[in-house]
Amino acid sequence: MAAGELTRRVAVAIVGIPTVLSLLYFGGWILGVPVAALAALGAGEVYDLAEAGEQRPLRWLGMAGAAALVLTAVALPGFAVFAPWAFGGVSLLAAGSLLLAMPTRGSDGGPLGAVSVTVFGVLYVAVPLAFVVLLHALPGRYGWGGPGAATWVGALVVILPLAATWIGDSAAYFLGSAFGKAKIAPSISPNKSWEGAAAGLIGSALAGGIWLLVARPWLPEFPFIGVGLAAAMGALMGAGGQAGDFAESLLKREAGVKDSGTIFPGHGGVLDRLDALVISFPIAYALLVLAEVFV
Repeated sequence: MAAGELTRRVAVAIVGIPTVLSLLYFGGWILGVPVAALAALGAGEVYDLAEAGEQRPLRWLGMAGAAALVLTAVALPGFAVFAPWAFGGVSLLAAGSLLLAMPTRGSDGGPLGAVSVTVFGVLYVAVPLAFVVLLHALPGRYGWGGPGAATWVGALVVILPLAATWIGDSAAYFLGSAFGKAKIAPSISPNKSWEGAAAGLIGSALAGGIWLLVARPWLPEFPFIGVGLAAAMGALMGAGGQAGDFAESLLKREAGVKDSGTIFPGHGGVLDRLDALVISFPIAYALLVLAEVFV
């Protein structure tokens, strides 16, 4: 990595990490509105990739739908109440896209591709980002923080998939760069190796175990899962994150681009920052709810 690119990456991290932590601290609409904006931008980048492949998605409809889906999770921060509205919203988006494609795309303008990509952009980006809000609400929903717990304890829950993904990604990058020889899928992501992937899983597992030790005093009613199970959960989130990374690489390969965008200097676009998290956020939610139900 060039020195200039590394400097830009560090600068973005210095600004970005405190910003993310501040938003997670406050939660609610203060968290939800920026996440909704990210969802809209991420969906827009999906449509950029599609347009590079000569598809013509209904950009503004999809971006508005992505933001609206996340804001719905803020208004209804429980999966049981959010899911029916989300399903209805996505169904309405599909129907609206089809109706809009009639006058704007016609039979010769790829209407099926336009509608499909428009809906996919929302499913790929906005649904996983809605889980940020749902994860933040879990301690209040299940009483993990104990009586009178502050709302900021929800930040601890969101930090779990963030830590598992980012620490695993860093371990995979540095150890893979140093020792990686056996490539996983060079036609999709030529620099990723099995050695790096294994290091990433170990890093994610360590992140999960450490998270439990740090978070438990603030979440006294959290299920007693033990460090080993927390590490296994971290590893599963890390594995999902690696799959998400490959998935985005596949889309960029088809579009013939290196980065999905340029909004973050040295880091690329929104999708480049969220590619792993779009898988690890839903996995984290599912695992934590299962822990509450079965442990």
